[in-house]
Amino acid sequence: MTSSPAKPATHANAAAALTLARVVPIFAALMLGAFIVVGVGFSHIAAVHNAAHDYRHSMGFPCH
Repeated sequence: MTSSPAKPATHANAAAALTLARVVPIFAALMLGAFIVVGVGFSHIAAVHNAAHDYRHSMGFPCH
């Protein structure tokens, strides 16, 4: 029976970089989504809030 060679140490670094490469875009998307929901949904500027409100209704999402 032959044993497979051990994986090089750089493979572990590549796996860690891949994880970081996925975490950063996910975190950025969450922050953008939170900004859109909070920043636009609760905006004191009537035009911005009404535009978001009308868009929600046009997409079929009830909001009140």
